[in-house]
Amino acid sequence: MSATKTKSDHQMQPVVEIRGGSKIYDGVHAISEVDFTLLPGEIHALTGENGAGKSTLSKVIAGAINLTHGEHLLDGITVNHKSPRQALDAGVCMVYQETSLVPTMTVAQNIELGNEKLINRNRKINIKAQQLLQSLNFHIDPVTPVALLGTAKRQMVEIARAVYNKARIIIFDEPTASLTPEEIVHFFNLLRNLKNSGVSIIYISHALEESLQISDRITVLRDGRKVLCALTQDMDRDKLVEAMVGSRKLTTPGRTGQAKSNRPPRGAKVLSVENVTMGNMVKNMSFSVYANEVVGISGLIGSGRTEIAKIISGAEKRNIINGGTIKFHGKPIRYRVPRQATKDGIAYITEDRKADGFFETMNVDENIYLAKLATRPGWRIFFSKAERRKLADYWIQRLNIMALNRKSTIIEYSGGNQQKVVIAKSLVQEPSVVIFDEPTRGVDVGAIPQIHEQIRQLAAEGKAVVVISSYLPEVLAVSDRILVAKLGRIVADFPSEEATEDKIMYAAIH
Repeated sequence: MSATKTKSDHQMQPVVEIRGGSKIYDGVHAISEVDFTLLPGEIHALTGENGAGKSTLSKVIAGAINLTHGEHLLDGITVNHKSPRQALDAGVCMVYQETSLVPTMTVAQNIELGNEKLINRNRKINIKAQQLLQSLNFHIDPVTPVALLGTAKRQMVEIARAVYNKARIIIFDEPTASLTPEEIVHFFNLLRNLKNSGVSIIYISHALEESLQISDRITVLRDGRKVLCALTQDMDRDKLVEAMVGSRKLTTPGRTGQAKSNRPPRGAKVLSVENVTMGNMVKNMSFSVYANEVVGISGLIGSGRTEIAKIISGAEKRNIINGGTIKFHGKPIRYRVPRQATKDGIAYITEDRKADGFFETMNVDENIYLAKLATRPGWRIFFSKAERRKLADYWIQRLNIMALNRKSTIIEYSGGNQQKVVIAKSLVQEPSVVIFDEPTRGVDVGAIPQIHEQIRQLAAEGKAVVVISSYLPEVLAVSDRILVAKLGRIVADFPSEEATEDKIMYAAIH
């Protein structure tokens, strides 16, 4: 970006402006005195740790909430949107980190939702949706019910819906968290095309490299306040991290937890998966997990990683005939429901926390206590407020869960703090096998080392741990052994000291 262009850009009237914006919940500032501008045809990255105020600021712009103090302007005119629908009518659309699709409706119906005519023909809606999805290079059947889609494809539908609504201001909250590297390339091309057509974009992501790659300007929030707004060309990752965390020091990626030379020796075999098959998603998959060990499972979306985790934990059923064998401490198991796995000591921490991870209308204490009550040792007739508080205090401290207010419902928390609550709900059940599925998706750079530290601590306590992740540095950082899944099979098994990103990607693709 040239200096001349930069100067002219800043002489433009902002399409969105927040002046001295504050939002207060129960006396606590979610954002405080924030100034923010979005220029026409600009990609503006919004970064910060979980709880920094990114989601609050973006929800104000999208009409989901209103400021307590300050001014919100659109095209230089003060606005006070009463709902996201009103904001959408004004050309502002937000694609949330957790999808807001209707599961029982088809892809095409979700894209059309809110724009229906008095008489609607499904064939016409499907054709329009098919053309839109193809133009975005999204390979999704428009007649598929959303409930049958994985997390990545649901995110694609959200993006398609925003484009379909012809919004001139689009807010993307963690849009690439569920996309493959190839899909990210296509998505970035889409953003550039939108920008060239005059659309202004707010881009929220914890992947700092992505923000540096795609944006024109970057704003950093910390503890609800704006601490930096700069041209992207003047920034790098180290400057961003310094602005985000202030004086705190972060653990270097790849060095979290104990040094690999100091990690405990592998213990007894705890879990054995032998030739497990489920339809076309899992095909003769085999591997073992041992006590005191973290096994990472990498692979592209659709490789069967999540499906095998759900089979082990009872959330999915393997084939009745020739479905293979799963052994837990040498004993064959076949769970009908997840509760049976929980009872035996197998915990699965979901990749989709909003859909499967917590009770969104309850607070932290209630979520953690209910998880304990679901176990045999925790079951009781009488409710104990003292025990509920004690359990919550322990896990809030151990996982460093930050909340505006202990009485706040989980849905009001940042994505990273929601993830920590989901982890606490599983660990409070004292499992001997813990399966993490995308444990740091939507989690900021400050919280990632904390979660990695907990993963390594679980292995040091003698548990068998499985980490499924699309982020290769994460797999390399926490794992003792790395498995690579491809087309429903395990195709490679690397000791951590021999694994590299190139080797893992080669095994996943070739």
